[in-house]
Amino acid sequence: MAQIHPTAIVDPAAALHPSVSVGPYSIIGPHVVVGEGTTIGTHCVIEGHTTIGRDNRIFQFCSLGAVPQDKKYAGEPTELRIGDGNTIREFCTFNLGVVGAGGLTQVGHRNWIMAYVHLAHDCRLGDDNVIANSVQFAGHVEVGNATLIGGLSGIHQFVRIGDFAMVGFQTRLSQDLPPFIVAAGNPAEAQSPHLEGPRRRGYSPERLAQLKQIHRLLYRKGLSLADAMAEIAGLRGAVEGGDAEVEAMLAFLASSSRGIVR
Repeated sequence: MAQIHPTAIVDPAAALHPSVSVGPYSIIGPHVVVGEGTTIGTHCVIEGHTTIGRDNRIFQFCSLGAVPQDKKYAGEPTELRIGDGNTIREFCTFNLGVVGAGGLTQVGHRNWIMAYVHLAHDCRLGDDNVIANSVQFAGHVEVGNATLIGGLSGIHQFVRIGDFAMVGFQTRLSQDLPPFIVAAGNPAEAQSPHLEGPRRRGYSPERLAQLKQIHRLLYRKGLSLADAMAEIAGLRGAVEGGDAEVEAMLAFLASSSRGIVR
């Protein structure tokens, strides 16, 4: 049997692994699935069609799987899916998806999500991200992997944030932020390449230098976006292992519909 506090209310239809613990006064709805080793703190409400993976730590006063804050939502069985190994701190609110937008809000693995973060409907959050306190994601936002997002930042709907990007404290981000770029301000402006995250992941000095070169081509040479992409494409084969960053940047720029932070 799961370790459920006597004051918690867990619907009999909910599927909780026997190793799950649920703290005092929490409420778990009938369509909720919780995986092995996950802990749920006190006064949490987890509802809707919500699936939570293994070894997550969900702190007190979180609301997960509530209906989206979208007037188009009409009670459809949309979803929230949370992966494995995430830390979700106090007062976080993650909403279900909306049918017309795919119907799925998704959180990946090993994310460190601090207090008061709001994840609106149909957001997609990748793996290994650090989201500081009170970051607010509007609907349809897509976040890659290994990003850092500073506290009190607001992310506009449909914005995409690339892998290893960094968003500074109190930033208003209303355009796409390419991978490996630091942006800050209100509105956001590109500041520099983000090198510390890749360095901690073992990137060679040559690959880090290439990231600097990609940043210069995109932001410091006065090139049009098309010309910058052509110059970046010319870096293929220049650095061992560096083509991954080149291809990631080119794919991100080519698929941007909102335009990028400049």
